Amino acid sequence: MNEMKQQIPMLDLQAEYHDIKDEINEAVHRVLESGHFILGEEVEAFEHEIASYLGVRHAIGVASGSDALLLALMALGVGPGDKVITTPFSFFATASCIVRLGATPVFCDIDPRTFDLDPDSVRRYLEAFYTPAVKAIIPVHLYGQCCDMDPLLDLARRYSLKVVEDCAQSFGSTYKGHQSGSMGDIGCFSFFPTKNLGGYGDGGMVTTNDDDSAEHVRMLRVHGARHKYHHEELGINSRLDAMQAAILRVKLKHVDAWTERKRALAAAYDKELSGIEWLQVPYVMPECRHTYHQYTIKVPAERRAAIQEALAHAGIETQVYYPEPLHQQPCFVGQQELPGEPLNADAVVRSVLSLPISPGLKDGDRREVGLVIKKSGDEAVR
Repeated sequence: MNEMKQQIPMLDLQAEYHDIKDEINEAVHRVLESGHFILGEEVEAFEHEIASYLGVRHAIGVASGSDALLLALMALGVGPGDKVITTPFSFFATASCIVRLGATPVFCDIDPRTFDLDPDSVRRYLEAFYTPAVKAIIPVHLYGQCCDMDPLLDLARRYSLKVVEDCAQSFGSTYKGHQSGSMGDIGCFSFFPTKNLGGYGDGGMVTTNDDDSAEHVRMLRVHGARHKYHHEELGINSRLDAMQAAILRVKLKHVDAWTERKRALAAAYDKELSGIEWLQVPYVMPECRHTYHQYTIKVPAERRAAIQEALAHAGIETQVYYPEPLHQQPCFVGQQELPGEPLNADAVVRSVLSLPISPGLKDGDRREVGLVIKKSGDEAVR
């Protein structure tokens, strides 16, 4: 049997590289010539550029987005017996960092429109179950749209909780004029290759306006040492490579243009798909800049498989982020708190479908995606 040729990928990183090939190659050559490959001047320069872009005092380069979350909680003193409120609809690392420290993730529900953590669900939990063991909230800015941060920040102030923003999918996203990663106590970014700002390997960043937290993270990322071979705490090895920093510095110059292209593609998708009564296009909150890390539609659960299969037969790649909520992951059994069944999250995992949204996606290919979706949906109801 001949395999179906992939014609329209979710994200075309090869095309992106060829567009900036000379700049990337120069940056890589610069690092190779320097002979300095871990932290150093290249990473420091990138940290300053990210801090300036986001409007924060500190940006600390680390090895991955997962490590960024772990280091943030470590710096805030989260540990055994503590509880951290978060969403069940996210990538695994959002909750695994909590459990790794001996703390308990508290899974509240999501907003069915934005798919982000629902402030009302958090409020109901705190009003009914708050104890001093609850230490923090991790809102996840999913798919490139910030959470509704004002009510979450208000709840954090009222209950003396720390807020750690999971910004893995939201570089460049804004909420009421504020950049993601600049609103909570600490922001955590991933530079995984598929992200809005992605490297050519793993990488991450911790952002904060608090001097003490920044210094603490800097120490924790190098085995808990301020001075070589003198370890004040049990930290971890989580240092950003100079090569990744140099590549990311190049891509940072282009990220706004790429984002605007994705926003234009999303607007065109919206226009084409909004007339399909059984399909929900991404909801964008007022005063928010959605960066469309993913363009994720919601379709009837019973039709999703047929729609995805029809798209695959047409050579169109799709993905489901995420097919199983965190509160149903086997490794969290007995290590989580579930104040109520997150019904919205349970429903959404069966209905979401992410479509190609690469900056290099051609308008004709984007129209083809829409045509296949409409045809497959019409056939499903016959």
